[in-house]
Amino acid sequence: MITPRTPQARPDERPHDPEAPTALHDHAMDNLRFIRHTMSRAGSFTAVPGWGGVGMGITGLLAAVIGALQTGTGAWLAVWVAAALVGASIGGGAMLHKAHKAGSPLHSAPGRKFALALSPPLVAGVLISAVLVRANLNHLLPPVWLLLYGAGVVSAGAFSVPPVPVMGACFMALGAVAAFTPVAWHDPLLALGFGGLHVAFGLVIARRYGG
Repeated sequence: MITPRTPQARPDERPHDPEAPTALHDHAMDNLRFIRHTMSRAGSFTAVPGWGGVGMGITGLLAAVIGALQTGTGAWLAVWVAAALVGASIGGGAMLHKAHKAGSPLHSAPGRKFALALSPPLVAGVLISAVLVRANLNHLLPPVWLLLYGAGVVSAGAFSVPPVPVMGACFMALGAVAAFTPVAWHDPLLALGFGGLHVAFGLVIARRYGG
């Protein structure tokens, strides 16, 4: 006696199992998204501008020369305030251009970390400068500027390319020198810092990490 065989369902007719494991490609896509997210949070901020730094340095050199020619403290201060505004515009514009060109927005996780590390010392520098000017202690401005700008660059450099924190440390060293040297040294030290260091490190960054 021949027992009739139960017909087998064809693969395309088998019922769908709602508890079936996720397809392999779905796992791969989830892993890829996680890797991208992790890298975006842990990566370095590489949009620090090289040629923008050179432009900032040229502005600093001009400010040092023009400021040294002024006979009044008010005129000297006005020259450096104007130079700071021009330098910030050059640096910010160059940074935005480099970030856009590299497809790395400034509001990315590394960009936010860079800005949050850089901003507090700069804000402190502005407030302390206002206090010193009000107290007629203008001779203390150069060491304060060099020290606090350097501190901000060192802090932000922890989230950027290696030359950045080195540049910040050099600024702090110049600020320490300015704090214990005669006032006559201040303009050359400002020129060496906001002029020379910006130009030198800007060229290094432009060569190694793009403009």
